[in-house]
Amino acid sequence: MDILGLIQALSALDAVQRISVYVIPVIFAITVHEAAHGYAARHFGDMTAAAAGRITLNPIRHIDPVGTLLVPAITMLVGGILFGWAKPVPVDFSRLRNPKRDMLWVAAAGPGANLVMALLWAMAIKIAPTLPAYAATPVALMGAAGIMINTVLMVLNLLPLPPLDGGRIAVSLLPYPWATRFAKIEPYGFIILLLLMFTNILGIIMWPLILATLQLISWIFF
Repeated sequence: MDILGLIQALSALDAVQRISVYVIPVIFAITVHEAAHGYAARHFGDMTAAAAGRITLNPIRHIDPVGTLLVPAITMLVGGILFGWAKPVPVDFSRLRNPKRDMLWVAAAGPGANLVMALLWAMAIKIAPTLPAYAATPVALMGAAGIMINTVLMVLNLLPLPPLDGGRIAVSLLPYPWATRFAKIEPYGFIILLLLMFTNILGIIMWPLILATLQLISWIFF
């Protein structure tokens, strides 16, 4: 099965079918992303997320009614880049054993989890033809939805804009004076992101990276 062809087939579904296909991949893409940050933070010495009960794969602990449910549903129905967010896992970077260095790994854990999930959904598409006829197409379409949402979240979060994960990775990699100045962008990061989205600059930046990732996954598995 062709991944890009399956993704195009998703747009031909009616609203109810599209939501049915996307709901599980979206919830897991967003919640596993957040849980991965918590696991990484605990590994490097910060127990804040653990104390808050956020190191769990239980989606209920991570769901944000607006970011996890409403925004993905709206973007799914009106078109454009499908994205969303969960309740951020609390991380106190000052409690990491080596805050500047370990920040990179804590931040990268979320996009890394999305990449792993995209590959797992590709495997689901791979085995779909071996399933009974009534299950093969739904599983393949759900796999395509899973690849798409995880790829979008990975690319979006790797953009070098605080407070996105890519911004925190950049702060970790930059020399101290530059890192301090760059980190000051964080209070305005969400406003900048919204401006990029509404002016379509975000799509211009993201789509080539999304398509390149989809083509790479397709080349690996198909």
